[in-house]
Amino acid sequence: MKKWILLMGLALPFFVSGQSINDNDLAKIRAGFVKDNYTTGMQNALSSNEVTKLAWSRENEGSTDHYFTYRVDVSGITNQKKSGRCWLFTSLNIFRPMAAEHFHTKSFEFSENYLYFWDLFEKANLFLNNIVASADRGIDDEKVRWYFRSPVDDGGQWINFVNLANKYGMVPREAMEETFSSENTSWMTKLISRKLREQALQLRELKNAGTSDKQLEATKVDMLATIYRMLALNLGEPPTEFQYRYQTEDGQLVAAKTFTPKSFMQEVLGNVQLNDYVMLMNDPSRPFWKHYEIENYRNVQEGENWHYVNLPNEVIKGFCIESIRNNEAMYASCDVGKQLRRDFGVLDVDNFNYEAVYDVPFGMDKKQRIQSRESGSSHGMALIAVEVDEQEQPLKWQFENSWGEQAGEKGYLTFTDAWFNEYLFRMVVHKKFVSQKVLDIYGEKPTMLPPWDPMF
Repeated sequence: MKKWILLMGLALPFFVSGQSINDNDLAKIRAGFVKDNYTTGMQNALSSNEVTKLAWSRENEGSTDHYFTYRVDVSGITNQKKSGRCWLFTSLNIFRPMAAEHFHTKSFEFSENYLYFWDLFEKANLFLNNIVASADRGIDDEKVRWYFRSPVDDGGQWINFVNLANKYGMVPREAMEETFSSENTSWMTKLISRKLREQALQLRELKNAGTSDKQLEATKVDMLATIYRMLALNLGEPPTEFQYRYQTEDGQLVAAKTFTPKSFMQEVLGNVQLNDYVMLMNDPSRPFWKHYEIENYRNVQEGENWHYVNLPNEVIKGFCIESIRNNEAMYASCDVGKQLRRDFGVLDVDNFNYEAVYDVPFGMDKKQRIQSRESGSSHGMALIAVEVDEQEQPLKWQFENSWGEQAGEKGYLTFTDAWFNEYLFRMVVHKKFVSQKVLDIYGEKPTMLPPWDPMF
């Protein structure tokens, strides 16, 4: 009897209050679905077509052009193919104009594959370190479950790039080209994650059996050698030194010069310091004018966690306009799937009218969409252009995307200022374009947030 009471007590938390649907409820619901001519016609249309074809607001067609008051000098579109490396492409794309100008070439591309290799390798190390540090927690502990959920993946954001470039430098694409696996990452990351989970269980057992820290570290290094092998087989081995020669815009062939990844980055960036860029966020679900940090959200053990200042859109826009005026692109991330007309390369809140199709209102604002996980940042792109009115107020903006030249307007996406307000979340701006008030907040001790927060 006591055992039965105990089991019932354990089961209670799984019961949910509320009533089941009865026959009267169902009859009322069914009676409310009146099949008049419009409803019958829309039912036929929706059951035979993609909803976006029916919801497209035809009167919005042609309402947004691709001309801008201020635009950064960019050329050439990159293509991340079937990978989730948008953050890495975007970060490197910001500095492509600088490299093209330095070498006097028509176009230039950094090797995304080079930093991608080190991103996965460093993430593997961080994962195994986290596993050892949390070995005293149960396997069902919330934090442990979070670690095991995704040992490595393609995802990231600006600070991940900063951590990598500061440690490993940058190289031109010619020094480490893309491979099939870098452009089609799914199977590689799945199998590396599978091996890391196996290694993690072994490390937990060793730690809980009293193995010394020195021996645990040696075992981890041996495990990372296996991960390095898997990465090198898929992506190639990253260079420690390489030769680079190129042809200038006027046709002059420049003799090859030997670089290391760090010396090449220094050659291109000069006095530019990656840590001089500030991440800004527009998240109305949290107080503005505050500094936040996401716990353990980084890729390099000794690197920085993701941190930012939360600000109103109007403040962020002022910094962005100033950066574009000065011919400097910015890292940005947004909910790109919302209201995207991909064939026209236009993002606008009035592109699709789903309410007209279903005769159902959709009423959540940006804060509610974040809190309910309906919306969040899904893609990173470089912000390169803005159209302003006579009062220098923004009307529309433009992204340089990394989906190839066939996506959007020759690879670019134009978005209205109204869309900026609703679906743009993060921006990275050089500190010289940011107010002292914001820089002071950026220097304050941040409020720590968990990595499973809806915004991240």
